[in-house]
Amino acid sequence: MIRVLIVDDEPWNRDILKTFGAWERLGMSVVGEAEDGDEAFRLAGELSPQIVITDMRMPGADGVELLQALNHHFPDMKIIVVSGYDDFAYAKHAIRYKAVDYLLKPVNPVELNAVLLKCKDDLEAKEAEQQQQEAVELDYEFFHKLSRYKQLLRLYFNELNREGVQMTCKQVLQELESYGESSPHMLGRLVQELLSQLKELAASNGLDTPTAKAGFPLSQDMLSSADRALEFLSVCYVQELEQLIRQRKYKNKLNLEEVRRYMDSHFAEPITLEQLAKNFFVSKEYMSKVFKQEYGQNVTDYIVQRRMEKAREWLTDKQISIKAVAEMAGYEDVSYFYRVFKRHFGMAPGEMRKEQ
Repeated sequence: MIRVLIVDDEPWNRDILKTFGAWERLGMSVVGEAEDGDEAFRLAGELSPQIVITDMRMPGADGVELLQALNHHFPDMKIIVVSGYDDFAYAKHAIRYKAVDYLLKPVNPVELNAVLLKCKDDLEAKEAEQQQQEAVELDYEFFHKLSRYKQLLRLYFNELNREGVQMTCKQVLQELESYGESSPHMLGRLVQELLSQLKELAASNGLDTPTAKAGFPLSQDMLSSADRALEFLSVCYVQELEQLIRQRKYKNKLNLEEVRRYMDSHFAEPITLEQLAKNFFVSKEYMSKVFKQEYGQNVTDYIVQRRMEKAREWLTDKQISIKAVAEMAGYEDVSYFYRVFKRHFGMAPGEMRKEQ
């Protein structure tokens, strides 16, 4: 209900307004009445009306003073002036303090309800705008948090950890539900982001499935609720993961080129020989031996070399801080990055940047 306050020093004038207003049809309710400007201003603070209908000439604080005070303290309040004086000075004040309309007494019920309807439309439009703004802010906050879950999904997928992938999808659902009901737009964006990541993961792991190449079939039903959207995403991730496991597990021979591509794509992640061997279903001793035979260096040295090459490349962009370069290359400890870099190139990152 939209709350309305009526201000007039004559009781019968207030009764006329209450009689003429189509309050119920307009979804409004008269929550208070005042005889002068001072009382009206007090009630405006206590009752929080969204619409004030006021006379101009009253004892004590008159309509002009009331308009000024309401406009200053309650700028979103809608004000309708009803006056028995066709006075240009009053009308000018009404315009100055953003009154919605200036009606003359005796009040015409058609005019009164027309201006009340205009107030209702304005208030509803303002409320819709605020709700949209709040939704945008919530979207931004959620998608900022989503980046952490995307990292987890990437990590578990690369580790061939089915349970980890399913658990993370459930966590995303819980996070989403904490924001209340999700809009189709929000769910659509979420599904698109996570499917794009899945497509990248499939490509970087050498997975050659029709869905990884052409995309995943979507339907409106999948965006009908957060439950359905996350269920769909979980199934897509697990389906591709199981295909990747089959592809690696049942190969007759270890594909070292595939291993190298995997390391090139994931060099910034904490890859260990043990995890690498596990991901390709061979022993770490065998992985270490055949990798060195093929590429002339062990797994750890290969990863460090890739990290250093990329760090040198990123250092040419002076917009990127050395700390950011270290993090992008997979080093959380910047001082350790400095030591590795200097050992590898014979100079510190800052010195190389100056030379470039």
